[in-house]
Amino acid sequence: MSKKSLNFKAFLAILLFSAILPWNIANAERAKGTFDPFEKSIDEVSDALRTKQTTSKELVEYYLKRIEAFDKNGPAINSIITVNKKALETAKALDAERKYKGARSKLHGIPFVVKDNFDVVGMPTTAGSVALKEEYPTKNAFTVQKLIDAGAIVIAKTNMSELAASYGRLGYSSMGGLTLNPYNLDRDASGSSSGSAAAVAANFAVFGLGTDTSGSVRGPANTTGLVGIRPTMGLTSRGGVIPSSLSLDVTGPMARSVEDASLVLTAMAGRDKADKATSSANRHVKDYANSLNSSSMKNARIGVATEFFGDNAEVDAITNQAIDKMKSMGAEVVPVTFSEQTNYLWTPILGPVDSAEFKSQFEKYLSTLPPGGPKTLQEVIAISESPEVLNSATPVNPARLEGLKTALAKADTLYSKEYKNIVKKEMPKTRKEIEKIMKANKLDAIVFPTMSCPASNRFDKQDSSYVCNAYDTYAASYVASATGFPEVTVPAGTVEAGVPVGISFFGTAFSEQKLLNLAYSFEQATKARTVPASTPNLK
Repeated sequence: MSKKSLNFKAFLAILLFSAILPWNIANAERAKGTFDPFEKSIDEVSDALRTKQTTSKELVEYYLKRIEAFDKNGPAINSIITVNKKALETAKALDAERKYKGARSKLHGIPFVVKDNFDVVGMPTTAGSVALKEEYPTKNAFTVQKLIDAGAIVIAKTNMSELAASYGRLGYSSMGGLTLNPYNLDRDASGSSSGSAAAVAANFAVFGLGTDTSGSVRGPANTTGLVGIRPTMGLTSRGGVIPSSLSLDVTGPMARSVEDASLVLTAMAGRDKADKATSSANRHVKDYANSLNSSSMKNARIGVATEFFGDNAEVDAITNQAIDKMKSMGAEVVPVTFSEQTNYLWTPILGPVDSAEFKSQFEKYLSTLPPGGPKTLQEVIAISESPEVLNSATPVNPARLEGLKTALAKADTLYSKEYKNIVKKEMPKTRKEIEKIMKANKLDAIVFPTMSCPASNRFDKQDSSYVCNAYDTYAASYVASATGFPEVTVPAGTVEAGVPVGISFFGTAFSEQKLLNLAYSFEQATKARTVPASTPNLK
């Protein structure tokens, strides 16, 4: 072949390359900013970041626009207490890190919200109490730090029932006012992790964190169409979280899918030297999302806790339809009954334990904060009763204030025979009862409606369509709380009022993988989650 021919071919190749290169660059540039994060999963957002369809900065800007449009304006969901002023700066730094070092994990550059009883450096931790509005922690909560280490971005802190107890005003606080349910603005988003649930349901972030003492992750997830996980006691840390009762408190994720909640659980779980309950956590943490199995329902043995039905016809119908679906998927269903005490554990266990533990544990937390703020429960009560607060637009819920006074009066019961009997005898007895039922019936899980009634009327409005015959619609939640066993709630359907209803999968200690597999199998077969009409996609 002649030299002239070779030179001509080389010239053509250069010409072709020169023509293609600008097209590729332009195409890559066009790809940026075209990704729509609305309702997207962690995997989808992570893949968009990896393929340069979007950046973490663009994601943060997107969610901030949604917060402005729907949380502060429009339907005014009011789920956010504090926006992280450093979120954009953090996002830019993580974009640069991705470019030069690669991603830390799937969560790299992904925004999430945090209930306002978790410590986040640079943001006040109020737990919804105006008395704590100037309390800035010096260290992140252990679980928050784990997620930050994985590359996730705290975009905001969320409203909650004041100091994690609702007392008839679910999702209301003196710091944040009332959080609305994005599915029906006349209904509440349960409590106490109301803000995180409403924010994730409304697409103000990809996922959220909550705490659960007696249903505070599961209830809000149930009423806002989310997956909520109450992990086994000791799987996730409570370090750097304002406590309610450390015999009952856990931290857990809320997300729009089982897979997302599973990913977050793996990232946040693990041993914290500052939380003795987590001493064996590392032995139990698994890559839950990677092991999810959509065929898990086949040949599973599912117990149905029959006592938690009968309070609302729509909830019963949705739950029974869900159970029929499990049967059609190959599950064997077995009715199970609990003892009279286990059917309602608030009075014999949860109530007395919470009242006994709150003051001392709360004050121990306050002692970790910088000087200048309140250091005792009495001081918090005094601020809450001050004319400035009482005459404000969002005074402390009077019933919550009385609850704080009751906790102050009952603080000495921490050293009583009654308290010791509950913790050392009644709680272990309840665990053994559940283990015996599971073993005798060879069960993989026990299911029940997460709440026996739909999302209730907000305290300041009445909706005549709301029907609930329950003495306590949260009664089923107390079983996991009293035993320390795990429970996963997953969307099962929607009532006529437009609010979602969930079904719970409950099991013995550290059975998260089994429960998540069953929840995932059910979720994939039913696709029951819907998008709230009040917070649509921003085009």
